[in-house]
Amino acid sequence: MEKTGEWGVWQLLDSTFPTGGFAHSGGVEAAWQQGWVRTSAELEAFVLESVKQAAHGVMPFVEAVYAGRAAAELDHYLDTMLPNHVANRASRAQGHALISTAERVFGGEAVGRMRLEVMAERQPGHWGVMFGVVMRELGIAREQAMRMLLFLQMRGVFSAAVRLGAVGPLEAQRLQAGMAAGIETCMDAARELKVEEAAQCSPLLELWQLSQDRLYSRLFQS
Repeated sequence: MEKTGEWGVWQLLDSTFPTGGFAHSGGVEAAWQQGWVRTSAELEAFVLESVKQAAHGVMPFVEAVYAGRAAAELDHYLDTMLPNHVANRASRAQGHALISTAERVFGGEAVGRMRLEVMAERQPGHWGVMFGVVMRELGIAREQAMRMLLFLQMRGVFSAAVRLGAVGPLEAQRLQAGMAAGIETCMDAARELKVEEAAQCSPLLELWQLSQDRLYSRLFQS
C-alpha cells in the first residue's frame, strides 16, 4: 500500500467513501423520537456527548494501533467493551465496510490480511481498530487520524439529524462550525488515555442506542 498524502485524507473524509456510516444515526434517531432532542441546543449537546464518547471509548484503541499493539488483541478487547448490542453491531458493520473498502481502493498486504481475518470471523472487526489499521497503513499522521475520527463522529450525527428532519441543513452547518473548541477539548481530555482506561462515558447515549431496535419505525440501523 502506498502512503497517501493530503488527497487521501480528503478521499477518506468524503461522504461518498462507502464505509456504511450513513446507515447509522449514533442514537440520535431514538433520542429524537423520544423527545430528548428537539431544539438546536439539544442537538448540539447530543453531538458533543457523542464526540466525547468516541474520544474516551474509541480513540485509545486508535492510539494503541499507532503505538504498535496487536490489532487482533485490541479488536477483541474492544468487543468486550461494547455489551450494548446495537452499538456493537454498528461498530462491526462500519468496521467491516471500512476494511473492505480500503483494501479494494488502496490495496496493501496488511489491510488485505486484516480483511481476511475479519471476513473469516476470526476477529470482530470493530470500527475503531479497523480505522487505526487503515490510517496507519496509509501513512496518515497520528494527530490527523484522531481529528478525522472525531470529525466523522460529529458529521455522522449531524447528517442523520438532517435526514430525520430534526434540523435543517444550514442550521446543522452553523452548529458544526461552532463545535471546533468543544471537539478539541474532548480530544485533549482523552489524548493520554490507555486502552485499559477507555470507557463508555455517556449512560444516556447508551440507553438511546439500546432503544433503537424497539422504535416503531426507524430510518437508521442504530
